[in-house]
Amino acid sequence: MTSAANDLVDIEHMPRGGPGAGWLDRALQTDRLEYLDRDDVPDEVKQTVISDLKRSGERFGTHETLARFTMDLLGDIAEPKIIELGAGHGDLSAHILALHPGAKVTVTDIDPTSVTKMSSGPLGRHPRATTQVMDATNIDAAEDSYDLVVFAAAFHHLPPATAARAVAEATRVGKQFVVIDLMRLPAAVMLLLLAIGLPIMGLVAALFPKRRPVMHDGLISLLRMYSKSAYIALGRAAGQRISVQFIRLPGRFGVRGMGAVVYRREDSGPALVP
Repeated sequence: MTSAANDLVDIEHMPRGGPGAGWLDRALQTDRLEYLDRDDVPDEVKQTVISDLKRSGERFGTHETLARFTMDLLGDIAEPKIIELGAGHGDLSAHILALHPGAKVTVTDIDPTSVTKMSSGPLGRHPRATTQVMDATNIDAAEDSYDLVVFAAAFHHLPPATAARAVAEATRVGKQFVVIDLMRLPAAVMLLLLAIGLPIMGLVAALFPKRRPVMHDGLISLLRMYSKSAYIALGRAAGQRISVQFIRLPGRFGVRGMGAVVYRREDSGPALVP
């Protein structure tokens, strides 16, 4: 068994706060699934959550901001090939296509209903876009097929061992793999936020029942976010020659609290882990 395989076995029970997470941080996480990840939840409920996320991103300009950030990672590549994993509604890819006249984007999600919905809309008709059902741990592409692999606002859905396999697979098919997600808060801050926010969420859910699914998933997302040390551990588990870089995103409201983690496969030498 390889060293990377051993790391995968060890990382299966890693806390979301990383290997050195304290007891409070470990207590403030959950294995409970979001509606988006449950097989017993109707598609219409899942699509309600995705539609809410789409509208929120449009309202605050999040999709465009993240698209511009991904363009910066590509530099001067004239016709970059990009694959988005866990796309959901596909708006990030749509903005990338609008911003870069030469970009070719493969837009994927593990949920067939989401892919069907994207395929029936503007992305499905775009000449530089391809929509496809795909598992992030089993990408149907050869090594270095893409200049950039993007996984935005959904990486926290993956448990640690699955996340490490996704990092390994994304760095196999892509020259860069960027994860964009909310970063885990310090345990004390999270505890305070829950103490203040839970009663408010309960009141809003009682007054506006249609908001319950997105609030349910938002709360679980908060408890499942990864920390920087966890991202480093995932990179190590994915392979011995994968570097990890953290980049601060613009501080506007729509992306506040989000961070970017860029993984790159190193062709020689040890992994460049900060």
